[in-house]
Amino acid sequence: MASERSAAKYPVKKNDMVMVITGRERGKTGKVLKVIPGEGRVIIERLNLVKRHSKPRGASSPGGTVEKEAPIAISNVMVFCERCNAPVRVGVKQAEADGVRSRVCRRCR
Repeated sequence: MASERSAAKYPVKKNDMVMVITGRERGKTGKVLKVIPGEGRVIIERLNLVKRHSKPRGASSPGGTVEKEAPIAISNVMVFCERCNAPVRVGVKQAEADGVRSRVCRRCR
């Protein structure tokens, strides 16, 4: 089943600004650090933080509690348009002059 999902295309890409539309972090925006297409999840900067306990590994890395970002389901986020100031669907538009394809906001185009 994981192989079926890995072929899926998602509108969210690395470095996109996204808004969480459901769940504990609803209404917050952040930059996508990583997309995990096999699991259908994304990691967003400074959102969905969890605490992990680490053992001391010598003098270079002392033990303690570390806060890190946990993955969020990709269906729970939408691309955030700065012009509309809202979460939006994304379409693809091809330039007539040189044929370059670019992603555009479906709301304000």
